[in-house]
Amino acid sequence: MKNTQEDFEFTSESVSEGHPDKVCDQISDSILDLFMEKDSNSRVACETLATTNRIVLAGEINLKNKNKEIGASLIDEVVRKKVKEIGYEQDGFHWKNLKIENLLHNQSTDISQGVDKDESNELYGAGDQGIMFGYACNETKSLMPAPIDYSHKILKTLSDYRHNNDSFFGPDSKSQVSVLYKNNRPQNISSIIVSSQHLDSANNNEIRKKILEIIEEAIPKIALPSEKKILINPTGRFVIGGPDGDAGLTGRKIIVDTYGGAAPHGGGAFSGKDYTKVDRSAAYMARYLAKNIVASGASRKCLIQLSYAIGVAEPISIFVQIDKEVTPKVQKLIDIIKSYFDLTPFGIKSFLKLDKPIYAETASYGHFGREYNESKGTFTWESLSSVDLFKTNF
Repeated sequence: MKNTQEDFEFTSESVSEGHPDKVCDQISDSILDLFMEKDSNSRVACETLATTNRIVLAGEINLKNKNKEIGASLIDEVVRKKVKEIGYEQDGFHWKNLKIENLLHNQSTDISQGVDKDESNELYGAGDQGIMFGYACNETKSLMPAPIDYSHKILKTLSDYRHNNDSFFGPDSKSQVSVLYKNNRPQNISSIIVSSQHLDSANNNEIRKKILEIIEEAIPKIALPSEKKILINPTGRFVIGGPDGDAGLTGRKIIVDTYGGAAPHGGGAFSGKDYTKVDRSAAYMARYLAKNIVASGASRKCLIQLSYAIGVAEPISIFVQIDKEVTPKVQKLIDIIKSYFDLTPFGIKSFLKLDKPIYAETASYGHFGREYNESKGTFTWESLSSVDLFKTNF
């Protein structure tokens, strides 16, 4: 097929909650939630490493309320609980038997003096320098790119099946979806790859049959390719998986976490970081703005970049990219953003309500394209509360 800007094939991947890196992301965010529950002003940057029956925790923590101490035993309990929830009870990685090495320590005073230097005036600075991107497009109901949206849906459906049935599937799995675009719009899926850990007793035919059923449940059948274009466990067998088969680290799946490569990424990971770390909070805010702009009908696609300096509250720059036909009005969008939205760390925290224990749920199946749950306070950046503002002012 002729490869032009309008006609092309694009691929994105996802990984399950049992993937070694995602195990680490979820542990880091579960520890963040623990601290946020005890003290909403906690400063947390928790990194996790997972390997055969071992978890190593490292990074910086700082409880602002010194009366609410969190002991090592409680952190140990949170780690084991999360591993158990994921479903690891294997010889090489078992929630009960794994060894936990806790190397967490207090936050650097050099960082905290920049972040908290003016907290009395609610103008604490960004926790680090960096560039953050947010993106939205009208390819799917979730306003996400189709390849990553489909990839997540396959694995989430597989996960739901595994948790609700006595099945032969293990926690570790990956998916990859290629979508054919014509005139810059998704037309159909050209290929699908799914690899899932399984019991040694399961045979390849029954594994393939069940995963095909799961794919058909997750994705509209009309969009599916022929069965020969659906590859399932292409290496043949996938019995040894999770941290026993491959070491995991927090923050290694940043493209899976965002837009599947369909939009730029600033390079910063999310999990284990509190809201003062703008590589998380500002990325959430950029997604919120981009999603509301697209939902308002102002543009079919929207890319937003925010940049920050450590210790400085206001963003250093704001970049917005929209459809060619409305590009002459891009400055109008930037002016609206500057006029109506507080993009300081405090402003983002307050607007998106990020000082709550809402993070563990974000650490698998993508931080974006999820359902905003008002009652739980999760995924506030997926809310469409500013659609009318953009409709009225743009």
